[in-house]
Amino acid sequence: MSPKYHIITFGCQMNKADSERMAGVLEDMGYSSTEDVNEAQLVLYNTCSIRDNAEQKVYSYLGRQAKRKHNEPGLTLVVAGCVAQQEGEKLLRRVPEIDLVMGPQYANRLGDLLEQVFQGNQVVATEESYIEEDITKPRRQSKITAWVNVIYGCNERCTYCIVPSVRGVEQSRTPEAIKAEITELAKQGYKEITLLGQNIDAYGRDLPSGGIGRGVGGKVTFTDLLYFIHDVEGIDRIRFATSHPRYFSKRLIQACYELPKVCEHFHIPFQSGDNDILKAMARGYTHERYRQIIDQIRELMPDAAISADAIVGFPGETEEQFNKTIELIEDIGFDNVNTAAYSPRPGTPAAVWQEQIPEEVKTDRLQRLNHVVQQQAAKRSLRFTDRVEEVLIEGFQPKEPRPLMGRTRTNRITFLHENREDLIGQTVRLQITEVRPFSLTGKLINE
Repeated sequence: MSPKYHIITFGCQMNKADSERMAGVLEDMGYSSTEDVNEAQLVLYNTCSIRDNAEQKVYSYLGRQAKRKHNEPGLTLVVAGCVAQQEGEKLLRRVPEIDLVMGPQYANRLGDLLEQVFQGNQVVATEESYIEEDITKPRRQSKITAWVNVIYGCNERCTYCIVPSVRGVEQSRTPEAIKAEITELAKQGYKEITLLGQNIDAYGRDLPSGGIGRGVGGKVTFTDLLYFIHDVEGIDRIRFATSHPRYFSKRLIQACYELPKVCEHFHIPFQSGDNDILKAMARGYTHERYRQIIDQIRELMPDAAISADAIVGFPGETEEQFNKTIELIEDIGFDNVNTAAYSPRPGTPAAVWQEQIPEEVKTDRLQRLNHVVQQQAAKRSLRFTDRVEEVLIEGFQPKEPRPLMGRTRTNRITFLHENREDLIGQTVRLQITEVRPFSLTGKLINE
């Protein structure tokens, strides 16, 4: 019987993609997946350090498995991802039962690192490392939609963010490697891809000029990449995340308008609606510039969905500045906003600033912000009432009554109460019968 593994993933889409790659490595090594963590001979935590509560949750989970290891010494414990990169050897001092600590840049080297562990070593792999072109076969969670990394790392220096120090400098994959992966996905029957990057607009800045490059000095841009990969046969939909307002160009908007496979959904974090806070965050744009980007998108694609990220309680944020964030959300009318209270992260400039906001004030502001986000999302949802939408069916929702679930081109989760497995992987036309702030229900149109 093959040994079993269990992966628990915290955080962003990049982490989910990394977990799929590491699962592929483990299956190449002869492991099989199990849903029961206590049945696994290898437990891997792929961690997130964006906020303190995610980090603390990891330690809580780890404690349980560390106790289990006292009774089952053959258990292998792996901590991967951003907390691993941030804490390094300190993790071993805190939880000495851990066998392997590895940063995000080592995801496709998991097999080599485990070989060292199995030779009796306790391994820490957090040195900055060039990410070799990935030849592993990810064990993807879906057979319909797939993540495709296009750029790793981040060169931005937002004063609240730990990502550049845990994910390393920007490293773009070549257009040819990306297209080859997408072509292979199409052969396997995938219908939709999501191109991933911590700052996807930075794609190509580190690549040599020439080839498909149409940017300044012949540099490859993300827009060039969209044109280059668009016509891969078999792929019906292309999404991408995450965009940075500082680099979001009119040419990119034009490309999304012209290329029929690119979905009308833009995830563009704004973080704050106040210019002084944006400057303190080192975001490199104003709220006026952000509004201009949204106006340019809606001029060409009035129905496009806009989602974003926002932070409340940044050091020094006044009630008036917080209200400017509320005002921005109300003015733009987002389809969704991922919200968070500011969490000081070790090694970031803002963590040691004076004027840290009390927790109770941050909690209050977050609740008020979430209320406005829900109101705006509900208003945006109304436009779907009785409309006919194209929905790519991804599978059955796990909760009873287990409806089919898919998404519109604008990324609205949509449910269909049909017990028809033959629809999975199909794009169907649904008449929307029920709208909610963040999801829809529809019925099949028989054509």
